[in-house]
Amino acid sequence: MPDPSAFLAGPTGLGTSAVRLFAELADGAVPVHCAPGPRVTRQPPLTYAMRPWADGSMPPLYCPLTVRVDDKLATLVNERLVEWAEEIGLHEGRIEQFRQTGFGRLITLAHPDVDDPDRLLLAAQMNAAWWASDDYYADETELGADPELLAGRLALAMSSMDAPPPADEFTEQLDEHLSADPVLVSLTSARQHVARHATPSQIARVNLTSCQMWVSWNAYGAWRQSGEQVEAWRYLAARQHDSFYTSMTLIDIAGGYEVPANLFYKPRVHRAAMRAGTAAVIVNDLHSALKEAADERPDCNLVLLVAEERGCSLREAAERAVALHNDMVAAFEADCRELAALPSPELRQFLWALGAWLGGSFEWHSTTNRYSTTET
Repeated sequence: MPDPSAFLAGPTGLGTSAVRLFAELADGAVPVHCAPGPRVTRQPPLTYAMRPWADGSMPPLYCPLTVRVDDKLATLVNERLVEWAEEIGLHEGRIEQFRQTGFGRLITLAHPDVDDPDRLLLAAQMNAAWWASDDYYADETELGADPELLAGRLALAMSSMDAPPPADEFTEQLDEHLSADPVLVSLTSARQHVARHATPSQIARVNLTSCQMWVSWNAYGAWRQSGEQVEAWRYLAARQHDSFYTSMTLIDIAGGYEVPANLFYKPRVHRAAMRAGTAAVIVNDLHSALKEAADERPDCNLVLLVAEERGCSLREAAERAVALHNDMVAAFEADCRELAALPSPELRQFLWALGAWLGGSFEWHSTTNRYSTTET
């Protein structure tokens, strides 16, 4: 067995916690990493900073600086994404609005360790499909979202991602329905693209995390339908399973490597990834609060719920959300320092990419028109 001390010479202050971490993975039961592939490279350290947002009058968000801004690559990925959406009939009548939203730019910002347009496109397609299911099924009333129909629609979304075994003529009926709904077609098509670059374990991870996210959407739909007053803590508990963690499960697939399942789901690694995903989605809640408040049946949003629950202004509620975000990012940063002791180049690459995802997502939310209350 390798000498554990050889893996503890990097970050300082890890002490006995690092020894315990190594012992957890060196007990002979869990493979700590697969053979390093050509896609796993040493990345420069991320720089964390207090970053202004919105009009600059709000408290800043603690976040890594954006690693890469490549407008040419972003435009290429975005145009390929729009072509794909047009081919499958997604966002019919709204394709220019979809183009201007710039999901291709989001993915290029959020995956700065990936230069291959096809691998960036797989992440862009999968994210666009998830977002479409959110818009058309769960969130946007004007697009047909209806909490009474949500659960049944999401049950079919699960089948579009993870096809059930054949069941004679009943499968024919299922296939007819899946092929008639552009949202379901987008989920199937995007998942097929992911599968061309992923291992079976990675595909199962994406399927599982999608279903986990949709369970939270069903909770939101039930709350909207009943008119129940939802406490912020209850929403946040659901939101942590409906976060950008779902998008982040694509990081190593797009990057051309794999964090082995028994390491990816190790509790301390999982906690770090969930923290990153939740921090990123709080940024989303902050930017979307005003637009969601204007919906005739507003979706759950941390800022709106805190304001209603505490009887405070939206600004005061947003300040509380900012503080929570900053605490989570600081905790994630500490997680990464601790986990750096584990002898896995794939994990180190993944943790770095999680932080880079935070910085890129912040940049996109600050510049997209998706959350503008004057969007046409």
